[in-house]
Amino acid sequence: MKIIFLNFLFTSFFHRCKIAKLKEKSRGETNEYKVHFRNGWCCFWFRKRNQCSKSLGRLLKSAGYSVYIEKFDPYMNIDPGTLNPTQHGEVFVTQDGAETDLDLGHYERFINENLTRSSSLTSGKLYQSVLNKERNGDYQGKTVQIIPHVTNEIKDHILATAKESGADILITEIGGTVGDIESQPYLEALRQFSLDVGRENCAFVHVCLLLYMSCSDEFKSKPVQHSVRELQRFGIFPDVVVTRSDKQPPEEIIKKISLFCSVDEHAVVPSTTVRCLYDAPAMLYRNGLYKAISKALSLKNKCDLTEWKKKVATLKIKTPKVRIGIVGKYVSLRDSYISLVEAIKHAGGANLTAVDLKWIDSETVTEANVANKLKDVDGIIIPGGFGERGVEGMIVACKYARTHALPYLGICLGMQVTVIEYARDVLGFKDATSGEFAHTEHTVIDIMPDKKGKKLGGTMRLGSYPCAVKDGTKIKEAYGSNLIEERHRHRYEFNNEYREALENGGLVISGTSPDGHIVETVEVADHPFFVGVQFHPEFTSRPENANPIFAAFVKAALDNAR
Repeated sequence: MKIIFLNFLFTSFFHRCKIAKLKEKSRGETNEYKVHFRNGWCCFWFRKRNQCSKSLGRLLKSAGYSVYIEKFDPYMNIDPGTLNPTQHGEVFVTQDGAETDLDLGHYERFINENLTRSSSLTSGKLYQSVLNKERNGDYQGKTVQIIPHVTNEIKDHILATAKESGADILITEIGGTVGDIESQPYLEALRQFSLDVGRENCAFVHVCLLLYMSCSDEFKSKPVQHSVRELQRFGIFPDVVVTRSDKQPPEEIIKKISLFCSVDEHAVVPSTTVRCLYDAPAMLYRNGLYKAISKALSLKNKCDLTEWKKKVATLKIKTPKVRIGIVGKYVSLRDSYISLVEAIKHAGGANLTAVDLKWIDSETVTEANVANKLKDVDGIIIPGGFGERGVEGMIVACKYARTHALPYLGICLGMQVTVIEYARDVLGFKDATSGEFAHTEHTVIDIMPDKKGKKLGGTMRLGSYPCAVKDGTKIKEAYGSNLIEERHRHRYEFNNEYREALENGGLVISGTSPDGHIVETVEVADHPFFVGVQFHPEFTSRPENANPIFAAFVKAALDNAR
C-alpha cells in the first residue's frame, strides 16, 4: 500500500508502506501494529476552495488505483453537526451516518466512492477517545499526555482507517496550519509516523498560498518560503510543494521556490484557479502533480483522464439554459448548500442543459411579492434546514409552485413544508405546523418518537435508509425501482395521525420506509412535477452519476422553460 498525507497552506505528508508489521516507539512506549497494506495510502489537508486534494484523488483513481480519504479537523466539536451552516457551511452526511465537514462531499464526488465515519476525525472526537480510555484505566495509571497518548491515538486512527478501507491509497486531510496550536499534535503524529515506518517510505507534500500582487503584476514567494521553514521547524521536510494562485507563476518563481525550499523543480506544482471545479484535475495533471506524486511514491500506472474530461464537458454546456430558484434560509453563505448546488449541476449535465441558479432568501418571500420573486424561474427547490426562521416564506413559495404548475422539489425541511402547506391550503387546517416550531391542533409534522428528549449532537436519523416506492409515481419514474436508498438527516417526520386525511385530500404518499411507518416522499399527482423527499438526495449525486430525482426535476424544469 502507498500512503499520502497532504496539508493545505502549511503542511502535507505522504507516506508509503509495503510492510505488514509496524513498530512505534515514542518516549518509552512501544506499540505493535499488524496492518496489511497493498500498495499504500495517502493523507492530506486543504480548505473548501482549494483544488489540490480532491483533484489528487481523481488523478489517482484515473490511474487505476483504489482511493480512500479521511479528514482531520482540529476544532473541539465532536463533529460539525451542531455548527451553524452560515459559519461552517454544509454538514455532509456519510452513508453510515457520520456528520462531517463539507470537504468529504467533494471527495466522494471526485473519487466516486462512499466514505464512512472513519473518514472524519476532529480534536473533540480525538480527545474524547483518549479521556474515555483514561477513565477506563486503559493507560494503567500513567500520566496522560499529548505525547505519546494523543499522538498515538492519531496514528492508531490512521492505521485503522488504512486497514478498514483496503484501498491502494488513503488520503488524509489535515486541517489547520502549521502555526495553529491546535494542529500541532497532528503534525507531531505525522513526524513520528514517518520515523515509525522509515523515512524512505514517506513523502511530504506541502500546499501553500503563492501571493500575487496585481498592482505590480508580480508574484511574491516569501509566504511560501516562510511556511515551508515553519513546517521544517516541526521536523517535516516536504518533497512536493503545491503553490495555490489565481495565475500561472513564471518559471523563475518556480526555480526560486525550488532553491529556497530545497525541493526539486519538477516537484513545485502550480495550482491555478479554474472556472469549473471539475477542471482542476486536468490542470494539476498538466502542471505536473501526478508526475511528482508518482516519483515520490514510485507509482507505475499512467493517469488517463479521458473519461473524466468527457463527463466534465457535459457540465459546461452553455445552451439550452434552465433557471432554478433555491428558496432557503442560509443563502447568505452558498457553501451551506454546496452538495445541492453540485447535484443540480450534475443533473444539468445529465440533461445536456446549462443551469442558472437564483438565490432567494425565504425570509423575504411574502404573499404580496412571491409572483415577482419566482416570475423568472423554471422550477424551485426548497432545501433542508432547522428552526422556524424563514419557514413561512418557504410555505408561500411552495403554494405558488403547486398552484402555478411550477416544477417543485422539497428536500427534508422542504418536504415538511410541502405537507404543512397542503394541510393548510387544501385541507383547510390553517394552524397546521411542525412540532419543531409549535404545537397546535394540527401538528402535521412531529418529532420522531425515539428522538424525544435527546441532545442535539449526533441524535438525528442519520445515514442511509431504504425507501419503498409506489408504482405510477414520479419517484418510481425517476429511480426506476421500487426500493431505493438515500441518506437522511432529520429529527422530525410526517405525523401519521394525518396520513388518511392528507391522502384523502389528494396528497400522494409515494414512498415510505419498508415497514410502511415512516413517510419518506410525497407528491401531487395532477402536477408536472411536485415532489417532497424527507431524505437528502444531494449527498449521493456525482458528476459521473447524477442523482435520479435531481435529473428528473431539472428535466421537468427544462420542459417548463420550453
